[in-house]
Amino acid sequence: MFCNQCGNELQPGYNHCPKCGRAVSWPKGGLAQGRLQRHLRTLGILWIIVGALWLVPSVGLMTLGGLTRLVIPGSEALAHNVGPFVMFLLGGSLLVVGVGGILVGWGLMHRQPWARMVAIILGIIILFHPPFGTALGIYTLWVLLSDEGGIEYQRLAQSA
Repeated sequence: MFCNQCGNELQPGYNHCPKCGRAVSWPKGGLAQGRLQRHLRTLGILWIIVGALWLVPSVGLMTLGGLTRLVIPGSEALAHNVGPFVMFLLGGSLLVVGVGGILVGWGLMHRQPWARMVAIILGIIILFHPPFGTALGIYTLWVLLSDEGGIEYQRLAQSA
């Protein structure tokens, strides 16, 4: 077990951390898991699911952007050039977010050192996509921004 405050490895039977002095409570049935460790796999799976769901409209918009040129009547050059470009740009941005969500989910599940900071940034961005994005953003920030979350994530990343 590790100290929740400083991350120091504790020997069985210690009542206080020898490094920082924080009181230690030992679990009755074995090793304790921190909040981050309990929720990290679930958070990773949710990010992979959300990333995959973002890929669907991305591919649709990019395909529709390519077909829009054929559908727009008339010979106006602005409509033939701007419409498909805007749809392709929207589809491309959704593609980046979808692939980013999948990579963040994979990184969290495999405890990659970069995944925590990227997940926090994407969690803040996705807060503005109600209702599911807001819920995932709040859950991401709740799991990863706890008092001991940074220290515990570094420890888990080093042990992986």
